[in-house]
Amino acid sequence: SSIEQKEESRGNEDHVTLIRDYRAKIESELSSICGGILKLLDSRLIPSAAAKDSKVFYLKMKGDYHRYLAEFKTGAERKEAAESTLTAYKSAQDIANAELAPTHPIRLGLALNFSVFYYEILNSPDRACNLAKQAFDEAIAELDTLGEESYKDSTLIMQLLRDNLTLWTSDLQVNKI
Repeated sequence: SSIEQKEESRGNEDHVTLIRDYRAKIESELSSICGGILKLLDSRLIPSAAAKDSKVFYLKMKGDYHRYLAEFKTGAERKEAAESTLTAYKSAQDIANAELAPTHPIRLGLALNFSVFYYEILNSPDRACNLAKQAFDEAIAELDTLGEESYKDSTLIMQLLRDNLTLWTSDLQVNKI
């Protein structure tokens, strides 16, 4: 972490040890919480989800919690968490694309989180941008069919997709210079 690096550069070994110990404690707690949620998703929630939007929601959630693990794990554990994230998001995406409208908030939320995964975990800005742009464009094309009950949620997520696209494409331009 940046705090750890700052203290190392200052030669504060006592602080570095405390920081590492505390980080290990937090990572252990996060692993335990994520593991508990993933167990519940696999044993109860995903198998019992009858409605397609519920199934997509729980698979997205499974991908999210594996992604949280991938954010701080290293080595083989990070690779395994990333692969599990990809599998869960792809399963959710297959159902969402077949069963949910492009403007459905759960489908849009999946696209948002999946694109963030590509960008932040897999370091694949092109794939992240393509996924976010496709979801945004498909939703824009069907915006007039959006029901009043989900209009606010859908447009908020579309704004987040657009914000990420703006940020990521400007990053790509800077990196090409």
